[in-house]
Amino acid sequence: MRGVLNFLRRTDVRAHQERTVGAEVPVGRPAPRPVGPEQREAQAEVWPLAREFLRQLHREEADPDALAARLTRVRAEIDATGTYRHTRQELVFGARVAWRNNNRCIGRLYWNSLHIRDRRRISDAAGIAEEAAAHLRAAANGGRIRPVITVFAPDAPGLPGPRIHNEQLIRYAGYRGADGGVTGDPRNTGITEAAERLGWPRGPGTAFDVLPLIVQGRGEQPRWFTLPADALFEVPIVHPELEWLAEWGLRWHAVPAISDMSLEIGGIRYPAAPFNGWYMGTEIGARNLADTDRYDLLPRFARRLGLDTSSDRSLWKDRALVELNRAVLHSFDRAGATVTDHHTESRRFLTHVDREERKGRSVPADWSWIVPPISGSATEVFHRYYETGDRTPAYVHRSAAPRTEPRTGQGTCPGSVSV
Repeated sequence: MRGVLNFLRRTDVRAHQERTVGAEVPVGRPAPRPVGPEQREAQAEVWPLAREFLRQLHREEADPDALAARLTRVRAEIDATGTYRHTRQELVFGARVAWRNNNRCIGRLYWNSLHIRDRRRISDAAGIAEEAAAHLRAAANGGRIRPVITVFAPDAPGLPGPRIHNEQLIRYAGYRGADGGVTGDPRNTGITEAAERLGWPRGPGTAFDVLPLIVQGRGEQPRWFTLPADALFEVPIVHPELEWLAEWGLRWHAVPAISDMSLEIGGIRYPAAPFNGWYMGTEIGARNLADTDRYDLLPRFARRLGLDTSSDRSLWKDRALVELNRAVLHSFDRAGATVTDHHTESRRFLTHVDREERKGRSVPADWSWIVPPISGSATEVFHRYYETGDRTPAYVHRSAAPRTEPRTGQGTCPGSVSV
């Protein structure tokens, strides 16, 4: 992220005026390039991964008799260009299996229901911003949140694909104050300042100002785009008994669409491929609103409950945490928005494990991410161990640098995504 922000810092903000998401700009496929050193290097890297992926697809879903012919065509395409183009079937299978392979995701039971929006023809920033808004509308689905991925143009040898620099399509701004405090979400101070350097005039200054999208089209400089109001499905946070909580003005967005990861399928990388599932309540109530480096609401909430916060032995944090999570679940139910609780999702994950093992497939899982951030030992996923390991296809973080953020509890996946 630091490299992205440094790049944005050098951008001439005068060249970037406010743009509300508008009509799509048609973009054709890039013209073929002559085979050079980059293409020859890509050939050596892409072909083994493509071959392995295609064998898996034809073993699980496609006609095995058609494999040899498809391998021949793909090899010829890679030899000529250094890359190849997935068929619709390959893209759908790859995106879904990438979800199935995510060892930090508890919500994989519904991996085969992921809806794929194929927008590989789009590589310009305006078109991507337009389709990102359309993604959010499709995913919101009137409250019945639908797992969706929108796949934009891939990387190619010597021709990087587009990028969405936001961590999620919807995030709340974090404004640093002169006293060192932050209004809004402290996690997002960096991307907030990057947007301001590009000319974003800020929102009204509340704790829940929606950030603009920062999109870098193929061959373009980063630009910012305001998400239209009808693409934002937000839930006011209230409590079933504590009426005073409504006065705090808390809210959270219902569609958690991760946008800073690449989708990798058979040697092809799609750097702009936002995807979403639905929230697990703890991701909001036990992390976003409660973490000390986020909204840090537990002390205030506990004091309003009249709890003794002078000693950890009073378990004031635990008691406040449960009530805050009750508020989140109640609020989403009240708004008609899909949300799951950590007990239900734990049972669903073990159902997924059983299904996969019956099909002869093991399920990779990172215990420290699968176990929920509250009441861990009260859930079924706590009492067993899992195989670990990375598999492809996969969703991967674009940066090669190790990520230093704290564990989120559920990982990055459609179905139950990171906070």
